[in-house]
Amino acid sequence: MHEEAIRKADVLIEAMGYFRKFHGKFTVIKLGGSVMEEPEALQALLVDIVFMQTVGMRPVVVHGGGKAITAAMEKAGLQARFVQGRRFTDDATLEIVARVLAEHINEDIIRHIKKFGGRASGLHHKTHQCLYGRRLKMSDREGNLVDLGRVGEVDEVDVTPIVDLCLAGVVPVLPSLAEDDDGGLLNVNADTAAAAVAMALKAEKLVFLTDTPGILLDRAEPTSLLASLSPDDCHDLIARGIVDKGMIPKVEASLDSLANGVGKVHIIDGRLRHSLLLEMYTTTGIGTEIMLNDKRPETRPPIAIRL
Repeated sequence: MHEEAIRKADVLIEAMGYFRKFHGKFTVIKLGGSVMEEPEALQALLVDIVFMQTVGMRPVVVHGGGKAITAAMEKAGLQARFVQGRRFTDDATLEIVARVLAEHINEDIIRHIKKFGGRASGLHHKTHQCLYGRRLKMSDREGNLVDLGRVGEVDEVDVTPIVDLCLAGVVPVLPSLAEDDDGGLLNVNADTAAAAVAMALKAEKLVFLTDTPGILLDRAEPTSLLASLSPDDCHDLIARGIVDKGMIPKVEASLDSLANGVGKVHIIDGRLRHSLLLEMYTTTGIGTEIMLNDKRPETRPPIAIRL
């Protein structure tokens, strides 16, 4: 019995340095993928977020909800269509996207955080919109513009409500929806939305919760996990096709974030119980961390910050 108690004390002592280092610092956490579909995994992650807030960190949650949106579309008799990896979003689809993200998933996350003893509040078009953007323009291989409907990207973040909630001990929870210049909504990729928020806050950390252990040299071999990468490493892995498909937007968002003031990016398996705490508060970690090297990556235009 004493040995188990001593082991637990050792874990707390190891974590103490991290508590001090990250006290009062912003950590943006992106929730999405199959993590959202596994109740036990999601609940464990939200307990971790409550813990982070309790020890003085300032977690900010940005979430998507792809599978739930697809299910709601099918129920409404609409067929999901994807163009270059993006969900084509006409007016009917946007109505479902907005409802599922803001009224269902967002409220469910908030309800669970409160259930576990934390405080949380949603920031979106039904409460206080913080993400603003423009329609995303993409081209096909021939250079022709591709019509994605009301799909957008974030170019401005109203940070004041986010900061105010954090200072009050409340976890801000933002769906991946932006407002355009005409006051309409845009469906935004949750990875890039989380990166935009992290850049605007100059967050200490940006964490992508995924359904893989991190970035693997061989996707069929979990032991090939790459624990730490530089931007140069990331560019090389993309060029070699090791980083591909859905991991590319995460890595590109990571590089944008690092180039615009974010301290470190983590890509971890959100299905693993307490993965967030294991990555944040232990010396070994469990996923892939991406940090700047001496050569800064190419930057995108900075995210505007609305004060």
